Amino acid sequence: MAHPERTLLAGVMGWPVMHSRSPMLHNYWFAQHGLTGIYLPLAIEPDGIGPALRALQPLGFAGCNLTIPHKETGMAFVDEVEATALRIGAISCVTVRPDKSLIGTNNDGFGFIHGILEAVPDWRADAGPIVVMGAGGGARAVVLSLADRGAREIRVINRSPERAEGLAREFGAPIRAVPWEQRHEALEDAAMLVNTTSQGMVGQTPLDLSLERLPRHALVSDIVYIPRETPLLEEARKRGNKTVNGLGMLLHQGRPAFAGWFGVTPDVTPELRAMMEATI
Repeated sequence: MAHPERTLLAGVMGWPVMHSRSPMLHNYWFAQHGLTGIYLPLAIEPDGIGPALRALQPLGFAGCNLTIPHKETGMAFVDEVEATALRIGAISCVTVRPDKSLIGTNNDGFGFIHGILEAVPDWRADAGPIVVMGAGGGARAVVLSLADRGAREIRVINRSPERAEGLAREFGAPIRAVPWEQRHEALEDAAMLVNTTSQGMVGQTPLDLSLERLPRHALVSDIVYIPRETPLLEEARKRGNKTVNGLGMLLHQGRPAFAGWFGVTPDVTPELRAMMEATI
């Protein structure tokens, strides 16, 4: 924990970054815990990520989060990458350690799982087949977290089949690639559907997926949180499926980051969630 006479500093590096809700989240926790600190949006161009990360310690920052486009390239500029982040192939959080070195971690999977559990406390990853749409960085974090929670079958579907096949080869069982053309049929006995693509986000077209064959007891999750209800989640809710948007993932991934930086483990409170929802 930093000395009380020192302002605690952290931030999020991205390009662009001013849309990020992370400053609101972490500054809420500063106030809640009576800490003198500030969390800043840091607009860092793609070729500036190395110097920016190396400036954290001299400037007195405890660390930072990384968002697009820095999650993969940032790995080259930290002194150590934690094992989970190595498996995912990206870092979402950088912490300045007491010896001034930088460690990169990835809290996206933690955020995803705990966002689901907050909304559906009795959820189990081994309840049945899980269909994951997308094979990018978000999918990698989601798929690994589901496998670590005991999922027995994870069907990864991506418009570019080679990415889904590559992910399945790299991670192995219980993950397997399903051709894009079979995406509708793949839902037939699913216990859960997760969208990890940007489809359905504000400004993007909806996900091209019919839910006709999806069981009505299946849980439908979308890592997108702007809008709060994507077209996918709206369709699922109207047909009777439980739905979870991506806001919980954002909120919960911040908890281990804040704890690592400042020695305090914060909670996701109803007040915090309501404050964040009011801005979406």
